Amino acid sequence: MSDVTVATGEGFVATVELHRPPENYFDAALVEAIAEAYERLDADPGCRAIVLCSEGRHFCAGARLGGGGVDETARLYAAAVRMFAAGTPVVAAVQGAAVGGGLGLALSADFRVAAPESRFSANFARLGFHHGFGLTVTLPEVAGRQAAADLLYTGRRVRGDEARALGLSDRLVPAERVRDEARALAAEIAGSAPLAVRAIRKTLRGDLAERVRAAVEREAFEQARLAATEDFGEGVRAMAERRAPRFTGR
Repeated sequence: MSDVTVATGEGFVATVELHRPPENYFDAALVEAIAEAYERLDADPGCRAIVLCSEGRHFCAGARLGGGGVDETARLYAAAVRMFAAGTPVVAAVQGAAVGGGLGLALSADFRVAAPESRFSANFARLGFHHGFGLTVTLPEVAGRQAAADLLYTGRRVRGDEARALGLSDRLVPAERVRDEARALAAEIAGSAPLAVRAIRKTLRGDLAERVRAAVEREAFEQARLAATEDFGEGVRAMAERRAPRFTGR
């Protein structure tokens, strides 16, 4: 099975599903496949809204670490910008974790449906690393500048009512209903006039894709710089060993 599948059905709603269970870690190839799916669906008059979902316990637990270097990062972020530039509204069905770059993927969607136990975390600083996937733009827009700084500096997890209050999730439902509720919201959007919805979305988002393009350039620079530090190595080891990191500032 492909890592990304696309299903179209009744009600003008398409489903784009990730298949790398249980964590659904992403790399450049996966993000390129999502971008290609969005672009194909943009050109399909039978699609007016998209549900982005994933197989397994977690929506997306972040990026695969340790592969590809600068070239892989450039490919990944070029594909991410293509996702943001797509024209069809997206509802993400978030079960389990949306962590690190997985939070960036979730925030690329227009809306997020989650369960009370779904957890959102920008855990980069706990790895000695810099955030990416356009979170410089999307997290302050969704949660506000102060809340974004809190989440990015501390790397703490948020769930349930706090995630809802911050805008990280738009609807909270029991875990077994997350995908159905996401589809119901997408169907509600698809029931509106499609030309009007796309025009309204374009007005609301403005130059979002270009702002993300500029942001990921800075994010990639800082990621490359910090990847060479002792703190990053310690952060990765600590995560693998399930212990608190001991950072030295080197």
